Amino acid sequence: MYLTAEKKQEIFGQYGKSKTDTGSAEAQIALFSFRINHLTGHLKSNKKDYSTERALVIMVGKRRRLLNYLKDNDIMRYRAIIKELGIRK
Repeated sequence: MYLTAEKKQEIFGQYGKSKTDTGSAEAQIALFSFRINHLTGHLKSNKKDYSTERALVIMVGKRRRLLNYLKDNDIMRYRAIIKELGIRK
C-alpha cells in the first residue's frame, strides 16, 4: 500500500503539532494533499478509472473545505500551510 502507518506519522509529525496529532486542520490538509498527488499520478496512466476520478474529486472538495475553514479562522496558519505544500487556489 502506498500510505503506510509510518508515512502517516511522518506527515503528521511534519505538518501537525506532534506525530499523534491527527485532528489539526494542517495535518489533515497535508494528508489529503499526499493522497491527491498519488491519485493524480494513478489517473495519468489509467484514464478510464472513473471510480478513482470520483474519489479524487471528493477528496479535493474535502481539502478545499478544510482550507476555507482555516482561512476563515486563522489566516496566518492558512498562508503557512499553502506555502509549505505549494497549493494554489
